[in-house]
Amino acid sequence: MPDTSRPADPTPAFSDDADATRLVSSEWLSAHIGNPRVKAVEADEDLLLYDIGHIPGAVKVNARAELDDPTTRDIVDGAAFAALMRDKGIERTDTVVLYGDKFNRWAAYGLWVCTLFGHADVRLLDGGRDFWNTEGRETTLDWPYWRAEAEYPEAERDDHTHRAFRDAVATRIGKAQTQLLDVRSPGEYAGEIRSAARGGHIPTAHNVAWQRALTGDGRFRSAAELRELYSELSPELETVVYCHAGEQAAHSWFVLKYLLGFRNVRVYDGSWSEWGNTVKLPISSPAG
Repeated sequence: MPDTSRPADPTPAFSDDADATRLVSSEWLSAHIGNPRVKAVEADEDLLLYDIGHIPGAVKVNARAELDDPTTRDIVDGAAFAALMRDKGIERTDTVVLYGDKFNRWAAYGLWVCTLFGHADVRLLDGGRDFWNTEGRETTLDWPYWRAEAEYPEAERDDHTHRAFRDAVATRIGKAQTQLLDVRSPGEYAGEIRSAARGGHIPTAHNVAWQRALTGDGRFRSAAELRELYSELSPELETVVYCHAGEQAAHSWFVLKYLLGFRNVRVYDGSWSEWGNTVKLPISSPAG
């Protein structure tokens, strides 16, 4: 659980979340700028945004280049992750607050990766970069004052608790104890929009597009609204979430695990880029 010296955001909108410690508001983060134990991390799809203005004290992470291994299409190992955290000036006991553009999808991916390595106190800024700027809050061009190589121990990556792989997903199709969730657009789910050799979805998968968990300003919907949105899913079953390449699935994983309290949620980060291009794996589509 997060360190109680950096308490949960008391924003009333978060009080009904299953884990009220995982979201922070712009007010909370603004109040903690300068706290040496609170580290803001910007993870954008548009990699130029950080350099034209970012939250004071925030460091930049290129999620695909720095969190993924370029040679294996896998997440970096424990040694590389620890080296990255040291380089960003992050200690193992720090509160890490991730945020970014495009409705926080890469920020959520970064949070998921931190969870795989057991970083205890990692949070998401509600509304991300866009809402922070909409409110007219302070930004800077300066590099963070605290960025200096830190102490961060190497930790083994946990691929079992929050992650799912292709072969395991294939064995769970149609199993009563597992539900699959496709968070791509309805057009991709139906096979009308193709991003791989084949279009469609994994058989038996439900479809709730990941952006539907958000309001128009990019903040999360209330817990009551989210429960209604995911009402076809059972919080008690193993839930495997996928998208095209993992980042949108990580966003929905955050919603299900931390905001709704689903007991066992995993991200299949191989997602449709792997499934739709693999020989012999079954798909469902309007054509069958």
